[in-house]
Amino acid sequence: MSKRSSVLQLTLGGIFAALICIATMFFQIPVSLTHGYIHLGDALILLCASLLGWIAVPAAAVGSLLADLLSGYAVYCLPTLIIKGGVALIVMLGVKSSTPLWRALIWFVVAECWMVLGYFLVEWLILGYGLAAAASAVVPNLMQGLSGVVLAALFLKPFRMIYHRILH
Repeated sequence: MSKRSSVLQLTLGGIFAALICIATMFFQIPVSLTHGYIHLGDALILLCASLLGWIAVPAAAVGSLLADLLSGYAVYCLPTLIIKGGVALIVMLGVKSSTPLWRALIWFVVAECWMVLGYFLVEWLILGYGLAAAASAVVPNLMQGLSGVVLAALFLKPFRMIYHRILH
């Protein structure tokens, strides 16, 4: 990888971290049952991880952590860092620039299942909300994950085209 390409990757990672934070904070649907929200940040995490490789992992983790911190959910910062970084890692390992959409969708779903499981375990075992409260957040988290998968699937091809034009 050339120096120009490395600098571009790092720059795009920073831009995606900021976009993930913004999409998470400002495009929210509140969920009264869990006092949380459904957001659009996951779609950008999936897209970022599909395009950028390793730099997507810290971009997703930091962008999501900042959104939690700035939105008043500081208790979730460390779990979010790990969970959202894991979402990006799963997609980054499975999706390459030539991966067909149907295969990318499988990796997107696997990554979002990790997200749902991760928050369930954190809320139940670490934050001590109890099994019933943690279970009540599963459906909203599934809805968030599904919205991320659908949006990422819709925008994957245009994002790939833009990304390849930037690189060449």
